[in-house]
This record gives sequence, structure tokens and C-alpha cells, in this order.
Amino acid sequence: MANPKLKIDTPQGSLYTQASKSGKVTAILEWNKGFGAEFTEKFSSAQKFVDSEVLRLDAPYMPIDTGMLIRSGELGTVVGSGEVNYVAPYAGAQDATAQSRSYDPRRGGKWFERMKADHKAAILRGAAKIAGGKK
Repeated sequence: MANPKLKIDTPQGSLYTQASKSGKVTAILEWNKGFGAEFTEKFSSAQKFVDSEVLRLDAPYMPIDTGMLIRSGELGTVVGSGEVNYVAPYAGAQDATAQSRSYDPRRGGKWFERMKADHKAAILRGAAKIAGGKK
């Protein structure tokens, strides 16, 4: 027979069951008071790290003429929002062109996908370290 007073304690809070006089069992979740604020700050810092790393690591993979395409990412992105936006009007067309550029074979379209293939593990490790997790 199951224990009617099951309790699980974690740093985030506790989960326990409580039985009423009628025998009905209810599960109750109680968050630790400081958990929300503490982890919100950690997750926010980790998101800022990821956004900044994407902007920094995308740059060597992007086509470059005047540098405006790279700068448009800095202007179009709110670091920490979880969304990196390249706002130059020609950004989509440049990204859709899959071929590399003659002046630098690493530069060309699909820069985020190619950068992610090379650096995803390092970005995840850094974000996990900041957020207090494991990766």
C-alpha cells in the first residue's frame, strides 16, 4: 500500500500529499520563497550569454562587405530576449544564399546553422554553467 504522506523535497520546493477525512488524497506543491527570484536571475543571465555568443560567433560566418549586416544584428537584437534579429533589409536574401564567398570560404549563407554546428556544445556548456545546471 502507498504511503499516504509522500513528501519530496528539492531546492526548488516541496511536493507532498495530504489525505482528507473522506480519504481523498491531494498533491500540494510549495515553492521555496527565494527560488523564483534566484533562478529567474540565473536564467536571464544565461539567456544574455547565449544571445551575445550567437551574435559574436555568427560574425565570422556572415558575408561581409561593409559590415552593416553584422551591425544590423547588434542593432536588431535585445540581448537577453532569446531572439537574435538581423534587421538589414537584405539579411534574408544573404542568408538564403547557401554558397560560400570567394574572399573567405567560411563566410556565406546559413551562417547561424553553420555556426551552431561548430559551437553549439560550447554555448550550451557556458549557459549551463551560468544557470547552475549541467551540460
